[in-house]
Amino acid sequence: MEKLSKDAYGGVDGKAYKPYQEGRTAKAGGPIVLIIGLVLTIVFAASTAYSGMKAGMTVAAGIPGAILGSGILTLVMRKNTKFLSKNILQGMSSAGESVAGGLIYVLPAIILIGSKINFWQGVLVGGAAVLVSIGFIAFVQDYLLIEEHGKLMFPESMAISETLVASDAGGNALKFMGIGFGIGGIITAVTTSVFGFANNVISYVNETFYKWKFEMEINPMLSAIGFIVGLDIAIMMFAGSILANFGVAPLIGYFSEMAKTGHSVWNNPAVAINQMQFANISGSYVKYVGAGMMISGGLIGAIRLIPTIISSIKATLAGRKSAEGQTQDAVGIIALLVGIVVTFVGSWIMTGDIVIALIAGSLSILLSVLFVIVSGRLTGTIGTSNLPVSGMTIAALVILTLVFLVMGWKSQTQLADLLLFGTFIVVAISIAGGYAQTQKVTHVVGGNFNEIRKYYIVAALVGVVTVTGVILLLKDQLAVQGDAATFAIPQANLMAALTKGILGGALPWHMVIVGVVLGVVLYMIKVPVMTFAIGFYLPISTSSIILVGALVRILVEQLSKRAEKEVQEERMSSGVSLSSGLVAGASIIGLLGIILQVSGAIKVGVPTGFLASNWMAWLLLAVLIVAMVVPLMSIKKVHSDEK
Repeated sequence: MEKLSKDAYGGVDGKAYKPYQEGRTAKAGGPIVLIIGLVLTIVFAASTAYSGMKAGMTVAAGIPGAILGSGILTLVMRKNTKFLSKNILQGMSSAGESVAGGLIYVLPAIILIGSKINFWQGVLVGGAAVLVSIGFIAFVQDYLLIEEHGKLMFPESMAISETLVASDAGGNALKFMGIGFGIGGIITAVTTSVFGFANNVISYVNETFYKWKFEMEINPMLSAIGFIVGLDIAIMMFAGSILANFGVAPLIGYFSEMAKTGHSVWNNPAVAINQMQFANISGSYVKYVGAGMMISGGLIGAIRLIPTIISSIKATLAGRKSAEGQTQDAVGIIALLVGIVVTFVGSWIMTGDIVIALIAGSLSILLSVLFVIVSGRLTGTIGTSNLPVSGMTIAALVILTLVFLVMGWKSQTQLADLLLFGTFIVVAISIAGGYAQTQKVTHVVGGNFNEIRKYYIVAALVGVVTVTGVILLLKDQLAVQGDAATFAIPQANLMAALTKGILGGALPWHMVIVGVVLGVVLYMIKVPVMTFAIGFYLPISTSSIILVGALVRILVEQLSKRAEKEVQEERMSSGVSLSSGLVAGASIIGLLGIILQVSGAIKVGVPTGFLASNWMAWLLLAVLIVAMVVPLMSIKKVHSDEK
């Protein structure tokens, strides 16, 4: 199996490094590559938007994009397959995922506060953010990628690069992605997500004395996310859910029964405090403790970033002076200028107020540029999957919100405007990480930086159109809160609560403050606050199946202990490929199901009898686990000559 040279990981000057395949001036694109790349962009943008709003987590698309791109390109181009064309495809896949990872953080919050958003608003804000982010980071990428070669390790870029050059990149990996896609698609289709033939939620609720709830949604997409993120993250999220559902909620339920008649739930006058069911306790009180934790985690993360921000700006500006600027062309400059113009003009059109457009637009660009630098450097340290987007977004949004508060811009319309500016910032942050990661792959494997930049911009803009469309398609489901909600969208809920609370004070602040204090305590005892808080906020039905996926990974590892080391590694890498397929299959089929339902082509069925029982859901869980484990355990031997 071919691998990268050790120089790819450092030990040589970035300018002296010889890439895996020489092609700095070669052009690897073309109509076929563009078409395939746009298909991958749409697939990963749509699936990431769907899965991210469902689970509060996203899965990096670089590696699955590299695998799918390699397989499809080999199939289509046969003997004329170009290695560097595969790099373009993984970059375009990453662009779709990065856009989705940004837009779903804040844009749905506009729907959650009861305001409306149209398609062109989302496209305008997201598109401007893409251009500003890529345009600015293009000025400093020589330093980040070349001058800092071997110092900034870009761990996920190296993993993508190894995938591209590995001899089996289009073999087992592609096969297992296909298996995962099929499993995810079939299970999603037969459950309530599409046709509704069978119940897929294990549910136990107690509404007397000690009020608690345990649920598990048998969802292949969520189990796959658990397999990918691993046990540490999954169990931390589940711990948050256990505290929420078996600790805080029952405690609130116990004391609420002592309330006098006449007192009602703060946001639902029709429900008496002493008559609250678990759903009322969770939706009106517990989730705000979780929001407080996330605010605390985000602010702590932002404060901890201050030294990084200062050092990043200093180092990047100093590095920019010493870099030769070989990778900059007119495209980056044009993108930045167009992005800035679109930001101001678009802000004026959308807000109808030139003062808001100038002040909030200028501040949004300034904050974006600040965090774009940080995002690029942190991607080089920890990768995009671990990028503290929440912390940077909360910090920026708090600053913006305080400016709106001082200026007296507190109406419902102006709150929606505020969230649009927040959307701009978070998309810029997310894109910066994805773009830097993609260009590092280009530096390592070879390729033309300027060509990649053009394809990445096109893909990111198409991703903006796709994700905005997905959000608007799902707007009715996103607006549903409580137990009936299909999508948890924890980050967007947090941004809505945070801004609305600061501007209007419409929050149960006692619960939020409890969450903030808990977040500080968790930080002091070195618990990852944001991971725990997301688990606390999400329905336990989500975190429990994510834990199952992580346990499946442990099971495969244990069953593989006696196998050869190469077989163990192959099973785990194939497991990630299978999981990527599960996410894609479940997300795409789920989206198609919603489109068919909205159009009236199909109607969701209502399971009856055994098909509606908990036993049916337990059976589906067993089928899902077997479907994940058996294909991986079928790998008995790794052929060294496999291509």
